[in-house]
Amino acid sequence: MSAVIERIEPPARAVSAPQVTPSQLLQLAMDKGVDLDRLEKLYALQREWEAHEARKAYIVAMAQFKKNAPTILKDKHVSFETLKGVTEYDHATLGGICEALIAALAEVGITHDWDPDTKDPNRIAVTCTLTHVLGHSKSVTLHAGPDASGGKNSIQAGSSTISYLERYSLLAVAGIATKDMPDDDGRASGGSEVLITEEQERNLETLMTEIGADKAGFLKFCKVNALRDMPARKYKGAMAALEERRRAK
Repeated sequence: MSAVIERIEPPARAVSAPQVTPSQLLQLAMDKGVDLDRLEKLYALQREWEAHEARKAYIVAMAQFKKNAPTILKDKHVSFETLKGVTEYDHATLGGICEALIAALAEVGITHDWDPDTKDPNRIAVTCTLTHVLGHSKSVTLHAGPDASGGKNSIQAGSSTISYLERYSLLAVAGIATKDMPDDDGRASGGSEVLITEEQERNLETLMTEIGADKAGFLKFCKVNALRDMPARKYKGAMAALEERRRAK
């Protein structure tokens, strides 16, 4: 099953912003008799302007990408037995996702890379970063536990989770969902769930502090031992409950 639907029209190419190098600024300063402090301010202003232009170019590129976004299909069926019975589900393979997204992103001047973090063997993290040719980037980090389903050994369990997080972090940072993906599709192969991001954890902490919520009681309400262990699918409900508490106050 193909993971790519024919694209309708090619997006516009990214246009590079004009550059002024440090050596050019230095030469200008020497020619005009500008002192070093002023030169540093000019260079800082140049860097700020470049970053602003890079961010605008990234936004334009993503708009073009979304206009012609490929459709990602769930191209693999998985079925295996567990102690609780047979587990079955469909998902988009990493190869299918990459085949569809990487070429489409490259057409608008955007590349991707993954940065896995396995320092904590019980909480694997993968960060996916999109970077525009002008330098602006955006990242998404997802977490999950090792996927030990199906009799996997520890290495296979870690690799399975990393592959899962690579798939969904790329989809997340690109703002794309697989076709017919339900909103609560947060399970890795065999049951590992995508957890909330560090930013979402901070949002919950901030709101809890603001309303003076009982943290232990809130964790019990959410059925987790710690905020960092909250499944991503529960985040909206948890925030809504805290917001309701704030409105009641």
